Amino acid sequence: MASGSKICKLKISLSDIDRNHYDTLSLTVAQHPSETTERMMVRILVFCINARENLEFTKGLCAVDEPDIWAHSLDGQLLLWIDVGEPSVERIKKASRIAKEVKVYSFNRKSIPWWEQNRDRFAQLKASFYRFEWQSIQSLATLYQRTMQLSVTITGDSAYVATELGECEVSWSTLQV
Repeated sequence: MASGSKICKLKISLSDIDRNHYDTLSLTVAQHPSETTERMMVRILVFCINARENLEFTKGLCAVDEPDIWAHSLDGQLLLWIDVGEPSVERIKKASRIAKEVKVYSFNRKSIPWWEQNRDRFAQLKASFYRFEWQSIQSLATLYQRTMQLSVTITGDSAYVATELGECEVSWSTLQV
C-alpha cells in the first residue's frame, strides 16, 4: 500500500440473482493517492460482480505487474485476472497467457475511443471486455464514504447499489466474451 493511501472499510450485503450467489462481504480497500473515487468504486463493484472463493484485491496501482483483482486456486494457479480501466493490448495478451480467465472493465470517458482503437487486436485474445456507463459511475461515486454499508443486487447487466447516502443503478455492456 502506498503511503498516503486512504483506507475504506466496507460491509456489503450481496445478492447476485442470476448466479444464485448471496453473501455478506467485509472488505478493506486501499485507495491509491492517484486513484479517483470513481475508479475505486468501480473496483468494489467489479469485485461484487465477480464474487467467488479466493477472490482478492491486489496491491493495485502500486504493482504494475498485477491486475486490480485476482483469484488463485488452492495450488497457486492464477484462475482470474481482472483489470479496471483501459489497459494496453500487450498487458491483456500477457494476462491471457498466465491466467485461465481474463476480464477487463472500462468505465470512463476514454473507454469508447480506447475500445474502437483496439477492438480488432483484442478480438484475437482470450479475454472478456465490459464497459460501464460513465454517468452511472459518477452517480456511484457520490455514495462514497470511508466506512460504508452497501446493499448490492445484481441481475442481468445491472447492479443496484444502496447506501445510507442514497442509491443508484449501474449498468454495463458486454463488448467481447
